[in-house]
Amino acid sequence: MATKRSTFGSIRRLPSGNIQARFTGPDGAKHLAPRTFLTRGDAEAWLAQVRTDISRGMWSAAPPRTLPTLAEYASRWIESRTTKSGEPLRPRTRSGYERILRLQLLPDPIGGLTLDAVTVADVEAWWSRQSAGTPTWRAHCYRLLRAVMNGAVEADLIDSSPCRKRGAGTVKRKIDIEPATPDELAVITAHMPERLRLAVPLSAWCALRFGEIAELRGSDIDLRNGVVKIRRAMVRVDGETIVGQPKSQAGVRDVHIPPHLVPEVRTHLRTFVTGQDGLIFPGADGVSQMHLSTLRKHFRRACAVAGRTDLRWHDLRHTGAVMAAQAGATMADLMARLGHSSADAALRYQHTARGRDAMLAVRLSELASHAGSGS
Repeated sequence: MATKRSTFGSIRRLPSGNIQARFTGPDGAKHLAPRTFLTRGDAEAWLAQVRTDISRGMWSAAPPRTLPTLAEYASRWIESRTTKSGEPLRPRTRSGYERILRLQLLPDPIGGLTLDAVTVADVEAWWSRQSAGTPTWRAHCYRLLRAVMNGAVEADLIDSSPCRKRGAGTVKRKIDIEPATPDELAVITAHMPERLRLAVPLSAWCALRFGEIAELRGSDIDLRNGVVKIRRAMVRVDGETIVGQPKSQAGVRDVHIPPHLVPEVRTHLRTFVTGQDGLIFPGADGVSQMHLSTLRKHFRRACAVAGRTDLRWHDLRHTGAVMAAQAGATMADLMARLGHSSADAALRYQHTARGRDAMLAVRLSELASHAGSGS
């Protein structure tokens, strides 16, 4: 972003890579070009034309550019935002952004400032007004603000982002998740309502998301090959049920069912599922997708019997990832099974089960004894 002097005016490269031109007019004020340029030569040509206009008395100051307020630009940014693959934002992501805009930017003084008026101090003051009691929500809010301001930089609306608070967009995990053991899973499963019983081992042993199991239908189960086909997922946004592709392209996958679970799956299909289009776990009406709140209610009761009141439904997916790793799955295997496109995402599910380290210590001693015996 170094500024280079020209014979008239100055030019500089912006963070976006475009070139900005400016000059001091006859009125003694500094003026920016109304647009940015792709090359230094284009900017110099524009400055030369302005200099000619001034010498001929044909130049007049253009009205100052008025930038949108932060809230106005954030709204447009959300509306036009796409994923890395160029697809529209997923409904839940868009809804989350709009909620932050509605609750944390529109009513706050920072939302009424024009983009070029937002300073580092303004961001710091806004941050201090966010509740420290909800660190995850606070981090989400900051990440959105930072993304919006970075978007304004890329659009050449401002020179640099005022969002420079280190660590504000991250939050430390407070809870170390302890995966369920196979015995605990068996107890929890046995104490679930019969129509929902299979949801526990299927979610755990196949490491499925709630939105994936909620939209599973008869045609998605291939018992001959022992496979669950994940092709769709369900989310609820503002009370509306939306069915679409899984969370990412990598989420479209075939997950092999551990053989010991296949008989339970077959029995469930025969007992509770109507036809190829029937939901595997329908709601109370037998037609629509089940609600997570209903599932959680039964799950909490069953977990209490197993002595695992700390478990959340999503922890079954963590459990499945740990069991797969213990069974010898590589990182690539885990990414494929979990439906993740990056190793970083899969790493979040790597946890050490109780007694695992002690087991490893015993095996290390076994290796040492074999080495000593020369066998």
